[in-house]
Amino acid sequence: MLNKLKKLDWGILLLMGVLMVISTFVVRSATIGQGPAYENYDVKTMVFYGAGFLVMIACVFFDYRILLKTWMYLYGLGLLMLVGLLFFGVTINGATSWYRITDSLMFQPAELEKIFLIITLAAVIGRRQGEPLSFKTDVLLIAVLSFVPFLLVMAQPDLGNAIIYLFIVLGMLWIGNVRYLHVLIGLAAIIGVLVLSVTLFNTYSTEIKDYLEDQGKGHWHTRINTFINPEMATADEKHQSEKSMIAIGSGGLTGDGYLQGDSKNRKFIPYPYSDSIFVVIGEEFGFQGSAVLLLVYFLLVYRMIIIAFQCYDIRASYIIIGIASMFVFQIFQNIGMMIGIMPITGITLPFVSYGGTSLMLNMLSIGIVLSIRAHQYEHMSEDE
Repeated sequence: MLNKLKKLDWGILLLMGVLMVISTFVVRSATIGQGPAYENYDVKTMVFYGAGFLVMIACVFFDYRILLKTWMYLYGLGLLMLVGLLFFGVTINGATSWYRITDSLMFQPAELEKIFLIITLAAVIGRRQGEPLSFKTDVLLIAVLSFVPFLLVMAQPDLGNAIIYLFIVLGMLWIGNVRYLHVLIGLAAIIGVLVLSVTLFNTYSTEIKDYLEDQGKGHWHTRINTFINPEMATADEKHQSEKSMIAIGSGGLTGDGYLQGDSKNRKFIPYPYSDSIFVVIGEEFGFQGSAVLLLVYFLLVYRMIIIAFQCYDIRASYIIIGIASMFVFQIFQNIGMMIGIMPITGITLPFVSYGGTSLMLNMLSIGIVLSIRAHQYEHMSEDE
């Protein structure tokens, strides 16, 4: 046990501690004065982090290779949980993405499915041992394994997590030595689908809007239309995006100061403690504070990549790259939608936004990375 603890990556633990401090203080600022429903969110954040650290440390004693050996069961469990939402899911903000555990505790299986998908793809790609992937036996199988959970999450609908699945797949295919011809074919297909989708959206915009409103999901049309056609979007449709950029811009270089944010802009922004928490950071801590947060993220991802390069087990490297790809896109998407370069989705800012499910599963992901580092030199001669 002590030998395992000696293999802890103290750099990652330090960075997680820094993120805990940032999250706790910013969540407090985002929720103070918001009413009784938001009291003690900062305390709850510390509780979630405390539980998350326990999970991370526990992962060090768990051999990650067990996950690789049981990838088919994990993949099936993930699909079962996603399908179960169709019958037992709870609808929040137009998306049936949650299971209700207790009155105050919810669970979002799409978050856990990210980890299961990463493990599944690492096991499948790892069979090639670094050799170029075959289109028929590898790429097509990976496409099918990824497309099924993608469709189930889109059906909820949860566009944010569905897009994350795609970027996880792209990152792992790239590091998995996909052939350049297959990359070109994939890029051509993606560009073709995007062009066709935008054309159809603009052509049948009214019909799509009416249909989504009938389904109680009119905000989907608003978000997409605001991003694709900002010059045609109404003032109400651009309201959240514009207020977010104004609030961030008002912070300037050094920010307005902690707990000194301009509430006349922030009060019009939904979920400032969750999806929109970067607005609070930009407003109160300015460019300098935002840069510090990005530096912490960079160091975290950098340390993960270093561990991936040091792994003797190529499948472990794939797992870490998948987790890193997940975090990088979530960070880019969340900050991008607040500054107007990405469409608005329900993606949280990793380790900073308030939310028990996303934080615990992100901490579990880091725990798997720590497990890989602790076990990478064990049984090196074992035939797997």
